[in-house]
Amino acid sequence: MKVSKILVSQPKPTTGKSPYFELAEKHSVQIDFCSFIKVEGVTAKEFRQQKVSITGHTAIVFLSRHAIDHFFTLCKELRVNIPDDMKYFCLSETVSLYIQKYVQYRKRKVFFGNGHIQDLEPLFAKHKTEKYFVPTSNVHNTEINAIFDKYEIMHSQAEMYRTVSTDISPEYIKSYDMLIFFSPHGIDSLKKNMPDYVQGEQLIACFGNVTAKYIKEHNLRLDLEAPSATATNMPAALDAYLAANK
Repeated sequence: MKVSKILVSQPKPTTGKSPYFELAEKHSVQIDFCSFIKVEGVTAKEFRQQKVSITGHTAIVFLSRHAIDHFFTLCKELRVNIPDDMKYFCLSETVSLYIQKYVQYRKRKVFFGNGHIQDLEPLFAKHKTEKYFVPTSNVHNTEINAIFDKYEIMHSQAEMYRTVSTDISPEYIKSYDMLIFFSPHGIDSLKKNMPDYVQGEQLIACFGNVTAKYIKEHNLRLDLEAPSATATNMPAALDAYLAANK
């Protein structure tokens, strides 16, 4: 099927350089951006109802930059003073460096993995005596709890932010030949905005095995998936598809 209009379910790139802009020019197609989801913080009242004392912990686990933003924003609102000797364990170095936005970065108290929760296991095992707090969203991975339980490490978590659907008109969504998704949340948003959605000839593409599985579980047709044996990212997969379907 020839494609002329593509909707990428992400915010528009803030810089003038993006592989999607290059693809639009190369293949003479229209590529637009619209985030199907947004992240919002819980209120101070909602956090208090979870009855978790942040200062009763000696280490914080950050799995994303969203977690950092909403953690420190909520602490400021609640007037919680974070001790200088608090330790931080982060999913990746990129996440760990983001802490500098809020506190003085000291390598001696910041630890990080390589982007996977499993990378943190040896760090947790080495620091078994810490009391860990994990700021989470309304949808979170339970793997980290399994690691804590394995080593009998004291820990608690609380919801500090949530992922919600963005309101998008059905007419706008249906005006595109292809929709590109990057998480199950995007599919949930599609269903919320269009409860009676019928895919028809509209193409659906996605990045990631989890999202691909979610799409199929919801009885939608997946027309383009990345990564694949020939394309490690979505722009590369889209480039090949557009070249083959002129």
